Amino acid sequence: MAQSVLKFGGTSVGDFNKIKNIAYMLKSRIDNGEQLVVVVSAMGKTTDSLLENIGTLTSQPKDEHLAMLLTTGEQQTISYLSMVLNDIGVQTKAMTGYQAGIKTVGHHLKSKIAEIDANRFETAFETNDILVVAGFQGVNDHLEITTLGRGGSDTTAVAIAASIDTSCEIYTDVDGVYGTDPRIYKGAHLLNEVSYEEMMEMSALGAGVLESRSVEIAKNYNIPLYLGRTLSNVKGTWIMPQAEILEKKAVTGVALDTHMIHVTLTYPMQNFALLQKLFDSLEEQSMNVDMISQIENQQGLQLSFTIKDSDVNQIEEIIVSITEDYPHLRYKMKDNYAKLSVIGTGMRDMSGIASKAFRTLITNDIHFYQTTTSEISISYVVDRDLGENAVRILSEAFNI
Repeated sequence: MAQSVLKFGGTSVGDFNKIKNIAYMLKSRIDNGEQLVVVVSAMGKTTDSLLENIGTLTSQPKDEHLAMLLTTGEQQTISYLSMVLNDIGVQTKAMTGYQAGIKTVGHHLKSKIAEIDANRFETAFETNDILVVAGFQGVNDHLEITTLGRGGSDTTAVAIAASIDTSCEIYTDVDGVYGTDPRIYKGAHLLNEVSYEEMMEMSALGAGVLESRSVEIAKNYNIPLYLGRTLSNVKGTWIMPQAEILEKKAVTGVALDTHMIHVTLTYPMQNFALLQKLFDSLEEQSMNVDMISQIENQQGLQLSFTIKDSDVNQIEEIIVSITEDYPHLRYKMKDNYAKLSVIGTGMRDMSGIASKAFRTLITNDIHFYQTTTSEISISYVVDRDLGENAVRILSEAFNI
């Protein structure tokens, strides 16, 4: 019997009518001879509400307590959806991350999936047609509940698909992957297909439609990945190996990340021990830094990088701690910048892409303060209030 993994995001299960409509759609697929693993997020703004509740109680909750609370949102959704499926005659089992055998390692709130016990699904399918699994969560070696961080339900779904060797369909409130955010640039094209590499770059650089770890897992295990709008007839986007894409563009997308903080550290002399302590601390806190640039000259050391704005308190604690050993260390953190990126595998083979991007920004008076490149992307730090205009200008220049 054919098996598939489907994932529904928070807006897709945002109210009980939506949950009922999804249940009837799932039943129609079961009636057509499929078995389904259905991964769900917490309903709508549930997670935000839980975080607000914490604020009335404490300003410093322990991470393990926070993980325990946040995972209750997904557990509500699996219960509601399973109840509706049962009422319409579908044999269903609701499963937490622990029951699904999702083992994790790392920080309580930013864990990574170490292993999934596929036998759990095989056994459950002997008596059930749909397994409804709570996304975003797992359990570590100490049997403590953990969360997978931002976009964790996407990661859950793709990892399960890899463990049982099947495709993964992710449903949300967008039609698929656009070349750029259509709310910013109305002329943005909906992509029928995009490569794993391009999607990973777009996700990591601020596109927001898919969590980059989920795409990386799909790439590593060659899992066909589909993104589309929930209960829509509009054809979405398939994410697949670059070799299977016939029509290749020089630039596939333009991304804007406004959820970032720009950090600059200065020290009056070169000091590798300071840098090592900084990066050791970042690793201990499972913090990702991006757009790193370092300058060493007669004035000393200058290091600049960007982080997610959700990590601002952690990075400040780290830097303050380091200044105890290095009192002459100075730092600035600015939140009035945005990261603007141009992405496309065509950059490998086609010349002139970088120069065109630079010229387009310069001639339109879009100033940039830091630039980094990868094999298939160019990223700029720009003033946040110019970010959306810069997206529109580059999208028109590259026909996104």
